[in-house]
Amino acid sequence: MQPTCSSSTNALTSIMDLPDDCLVFIFQCLDSSSDRESFGLTCHRCLCIQNLSRRSLHFQCSFRQLDISSLSHSNNHVNINTYHLHRLLTRFQHLHSLSLSGCTELPDSSLEHLVNYGSKLHTLILECCFRITNHGLSVVATGCPSLQVISLYRCQISDFGLESLANSCSILKDVNLSYCYFITDHGLRALSQGCRQLQAVKISHCKGVTGIGFKGCSSTLAYVEAESCKLKSEGISGIVSGGGIEYLNISGLILSNGGNGLATIGSGFAFSLKILNLRQCRTVGDESIVAIAEGCPLLEEWNLALCHGVRIVGWSSIGMNCHKLEKLHVNRCRSLCDAGLLALQNGCKQLSVLYMNGCSRITSTAIELFKCYRSDVTIKEEEKMCIGAYVGI
Repeated sequence: MQPTCSSSTNALTSIMDLPDDCLVFIFQCLDSSSDRESFGLTCHRCLCIQNLSRRSLHFQCSFRQLDISSLSHSNNHVNINTYHLHRLLTRFQHLHSLSLSGCTELPDSSLEHLVNYGSKLHTLILECCFRITNHGLSVVATGCPSLQVISLYRCQISDFGLESLANSCSILKDVNLSYCYFITDHGLRALSQGCRQLQAVKISHCKGVTGIGFKGCSSTLAYVEAESCKLKSEGISGIVSGGGIEYLNISGLILSNGGNGLATIGSGFAFSLKILNLRQCRTVGDESIVAIAEGCPLLEEWNLALCHGVRIVGWSSIGMNCHKLEKLHVNRCRSLCDAGLLALQNGCKQLSVLYMNGCSRITSTAIELFKCYRSDVTIKEEEKMCIGAYVGI
């Protein structure tokens, strides 16, 4: 006689006689997704175990490298609607991570189901959910009090939504607000003051932000991306005011009071700064460069590509003070000459890579001498827009 699933009709013991916690342990030991799917297809009980054990959900239309030009072609993506989301949240009730990025037609009303099923959610990705507004974000704030990571990249939210989020999700650590055109310093102030565990914030291309909203931020804030923002010198001071900043990207910045407003980075609050991206800050001058070189002794990578205002005084200060600098980007710096390259050659003892091309004032002789005396440094002609290791979302 063949054994059945029930031990009551057969003396033999089957795997189905194990308690649920043992079945959960077995399921968690399965490495491949195909094995986990097969486990769930065994019987209804195993399917329930699979559903209860699932911790992350990424829809087929979810993507991490967003190609904005492709979003208009709806045939390329699955059309996720409110019904689909409700059914899946009902099935998977213990999710820690949910990605809806690329669900361009998903309305605010679809997020209302998170009020019942979002209490355990730690990560929520809403990148390019163009129909999500302040109302939807308020629902998220109410239903997801344990949220630590959220990406609102290109969402139609404003300061009101950020205030709701800050008031309810106090343990937020990683927030992506890039291309959220309607947020201002008011919303950032609510976020930085209400979420004292913030570690990373991205506000690139947020034209209404000056940075002042970061003033008095927590010392936990270590990573800020603010590419192509209209920051003020007081705003930059606010970003570093917590004292814990390690990564700062303000590439493409034009300060209203001139490039020397960046000197505030070297005022002492950014002592822990390791990676600084000033690419295409065309007006940054020697005064700021000297202040940063002297005030940020832990700098390991510095991007000064297209910074035409840096002259011999600035290059000399980098050579004398940046003892831990390993990578330096000087691509297309018009004012970098032989004397500036010599200053870098004689200093920066930890330098291992110099990204350099298009520096018209540097002679081939100076380059050959640099290679001769600094054989430990590799000169690369490639130009990088993004530097440092990727952090968060």
